[in-house]
Amino acid sequence: MSGETIMAMKSIVKKIGRFLRAEDGPTAVEYAFILILIIVVCLTAVKMIGDTTNGTLQNSGNEITNVVTGGT
Repeated sequence: MSGETIMAMKSIVKKIGRFLRAEDGPTAVEYAFILILIIVVCLTAVKMIGDTTNGTLQNSGNEITNVVTGGT
């Protein structure tokens, strides 16, 4: 990662930390759980899309190889 990307990530983490500290205790915990759930859902979606794309590209590559080599 570039230094600029790392600095941007640190800035976001600092802003989230300040936001959570500024809120009341229970509210901050609720926001943290919501944030964690959103992150988990996003990561799951990206993994599923990646797996599907990988499978599709693998099948396409196999079909192209079969056509080029004359296999079935």
